[in-house]
Amino acid sequence: MADSPMSTSPYEVLGVPASASEDDLRRAYRRLLRETHPDVGGDAQRFIAVQVAWERIGTAEARARYDRGHPGQADEEPTSWAPRHPDRTTAGRPTARTHGHPGGWRRERYLSLLAEWVGRGAAIPDPYDPALVRRAPREIRHLLADALAEEETARRLASLGMGYTVWHDVAAPTSEEKIDHVVLGPTGLFAILSEDYGGPVHVRRRELVGEALAGERPMKALADRAKALSRAARVRFTGLLLALPDDALAEPAVSLGTSKGAELVALRGSMLLTALRDGLPGSRAVGGSEIFDVRTRLQSTVRFA
Repeated sequence: MADSPMSTSPYEVLGVPASASEDDLRRAYRRLLRETHPDVGGDAQRFIAVQVAWERIGTAEARARYDRGHPGQADEEPTSWAPRHPDRTTAGRPTARTHGHPGGWRRERYLSLLAEWVGRGAAIPDPYDPALVRRAPREIRHLLADALAEEETARRLASLGMGYTVWHDVAAPTSEEKIDHVVLGPTGLFAILSEDYGGPVHVRRRELVGEALAGERPMKALADRAKALSRAARVRFTGLLLALPDDALAEPAVSLGTSKGAELVALRGSMLLTALRDGLPGSRAVGGSEIFDVRTRLQSTVRFA
């Protein structure tokens, strides 16, 4: 989850404010090295994280690069979380039919809440300035992280090919929330959420858990929204997928059971296209006439958030 608005900053790892003096920074680093060293019973992962944090802000030059938005080395490009158009290039091959604006709904909410947090009337020269984003509350950073995750998923989905139809930012009937992506193709109908919590998660009792979730229940939320859309459009979902950053899950994909006949799966983002192209285990293929019927029903029902 490097280069994400939800990533823990090196200042947070070292337990100091971004305004800490060089001496305070150095004292925190040395103290944490002693506390986390595996030879004295410390946590090896925390020990490594402390060293990585020091590499990023331990010298005046590295700290200045980080504060300006550079993620690491001097020759790397600055971090940019500004919107950019999805890359639809697929070596000349036809792309999937797509509708809607991926990430748009969350970016609008991000900009609105950011303006409230900064203060009404205050000028914000760059709402995507990494230094500003990293100071924002978790709720605001999470909105931007999810928008970026949705845009990355959209770029992947565009490469599925002309046999697939994709709707982005689909409003969930009877709810103020949405389904990030709805995908229809030969392997079935899928509802997808793209999430970035900024930390590892795992499965427990048909739900994702982990410190990074802050009490959220994403699989239940997706199931509820998909059920409402399924009822309104009179269609049945094959799978409900939760796409996460690759380093958020210990396994490539994890099944969480079923909901109304749809398989619940949390998976790494890099595995998403494989799941959609190959289908889920035990799911049946969808014929041409059935795809046409389901697409027609969705086209007449889908409303965008």
